[in-house]
Amino acid sequence: MDREPIIIAFCCNWCSYAAADLAGNSRLKYPPNVRIIRVMCSGMVHPELVVESLSQGADGVMIMGCHIGECHYIDGNQKALARSDMITELLEDFGFEEQRFGIFWLSSAEPERFVEAVSDMTERVKKLAQAG
Repeated sequence: MDREPIIIAFCCNWCSYAAADLAGNSRLKYPPNVRIIRVMCSGMVHPELVVESLSQGADGVMIMGCHIGECHYIDGNQKALARSDMITELLEDFGFEEQRFGIFWLSSAEPERFVEAVSDMTERVKKLAQAG
């Protein structure tokens, strides 16, 4: 891959988006190729959004939400987790490697975890490009 991969990150408003904001305010370094889409809850990210993102040219898609058991909408992150299996099956059906999708849990006080997740996802997608 001659360019940096584009990663779409669906971030829940309450935890992962706040962690991303804190990472920026703390001037933590992370790959600039992430495109953050703020959603109220990770459970609101429909599997079609993941497939559509990849179909439209994204190299990887992340869903980032509150830690399990700490969702502001009670069980939204559990819905997102349950959908993640369906998402990997859909990716396979559409010809995408399942490594192009990741689901991550973090709190608003974990900007380092946000940086780590985005960096790991970027490296994972780069390895796919090198292998293919």
